[in-house]
Amino acid sequence: MQKPSIPKGTRDFGPAQVARRQHIFNVIRRTFESFGFAPLETPTLENLSVLTGKYGDEGDQLLFKVLNSGDFAKDVTAADLETGSKALLPKVAEKGLRYDLTVPFARYVAMNRGTLTFPFKRYQMQPVWRADRPQRGRYREFYQCDADVVGTDSLLCEAEIVLMIAQVLGGLGLDDFTIKINHRGVLRNIYQALDGEGRESDLFVAIDKLDKIGREGVSKELLERGFSAATIETLFDLLSVAGSYEEKLERLLAGFVTAGVEPDGGRPDENAEDAEDADASYRGLTELAAVRELLVASGFRQFDRLEFDPTLARGLSYYTGCIFEVKINNVQMGSVSGGGRYDNLTGSFGLPGVSGVGFSFGVDRLYDCLEALDLFTATAETPTRCLLTHFDAASGRAALPLLAQLRAAGIPAELYPDVSKLQKQFKYADAKGIPLVIVLGPEELAAGVAKIKIMASGVERVLPLGEVVSSLTAE
Repeated sequence: MQKPSIPKGTRDFGPAQVARRQHIFNVIRRTFESFGFAPLETPTLENLSVLTGKYGDEGDQLLFKVLNSGDFAKDVTAADLETGSKALLPKVAEKGLRYDLTVPFARYVAMNRGTLTFPFKRYQMQPVWRADRPQRGRYREFYQCDADVVGTDSLLCEAEIVLMIAQVLGGLGLDDFTIKINHRGVLRNIYQALDGEGRESDLFVAIDKLDKIGREGVSKELLERGFSAATIETLFDLLSVAGSYEEKLERLLAGFVTAGVEPDGGRPDENAEDAEDADASYRGLTELAAVRELLVASGFRQFDRLEFDPTLARGLSYYTGCIFEVKINNVQMGSVSGGGRYDNLTGSFGLPGVSGVGFSFGVDRLYDCLEALDLFTATAETPTRCLLTHFDAASGRAALPLLAQLRAAGIPAELYPDVSKLQKQFKYADAKGIPLVIVLGPEELAAGVAKIKIMASGVERVLPLGEVVSSLTAE
């Protein structure tokens, strides 16, 4: 008999793990809803025409394709097999598993444009799939929790992303984190400072790998892609600006001016008298400064956790404005959250001119961080709060009214299903993490009382049967 197994990069979750994951989902859900986001769900399967061309060449390679039903190879010819996968794929697979939740969201907005109220704010908590090489913190099936706004280009949305990230991480007990922020406009200005050498997309892809392969690895990759050694040196001079958030903005501005980069126009201060001043600014730097000012006005106090990082590139090709990435500092783990502004995504579905911005939490990485830091101690392994004992048939039947009353009062409870020794029932409660055992034996029933044992301490107390529910409800 073949030993059962599951595909690499996927996992089973037992009751204790699910309870902990639900704790993470609940914190995220409460935060999203407190900022006015409404829930949405989209199908697991999307047409490949929807998914492809949105994630860059590397992202498209990681899409799971689903074979057509029935005789999927009926239209395949010998010439198709000789040509290769690009000719073969459209004939054998029309659908794929969603790679993220943002592209399906953009497709949903385009399909339902006539029924939505803009700006449209939605959150989505569903699994996604990527044909990546499995490793710690990187799975082929994992949950994302997204929040996006479309139909506005207000930078208030970017500021609120920072606020939501900080609120979620604080709610989970994670207090040592860094929210990195950059802007695709800054990266484009950096490219312009290199005199247009090489391809812009090659530059972004290489910079995005900086934290993984280091300066030497990025330099090697850029050399292979046609950038000169002198240009690469200029690049790292710009990327290595130091100081506070504001100081980095000022120093990069000076670097652009020195390099002769033409201003690309930024958003003027809303209180500025002359809006034409925007023409003499750099959009990326201007918007990053504006986001910080909005955070100050919102009462944000964790600026030591917010870092302007000009090396942050984010590999997905649809980002056009501010981009975000979040790391937990005291755990060896990749980013737990990321996102950014996208101005053209719905345009590929026939709805141009709709700007959007959003971000996503990776629940599986958050789980691994919380587990590594032992922050799940307050999360019960089971929702059951009380176990009622079962001495014999008579005591089992007598426990049923109390069981119903506990559940009606909102106290999760269960009756041990079999007549068994008391020690075995205590062992069951202990193994499941049930905090209270209510002993209802012949002696207790005869006296009209119940004995309540606190499993963690072993302390016992006796209460009249009529007071058990009210006592537990008051705790």
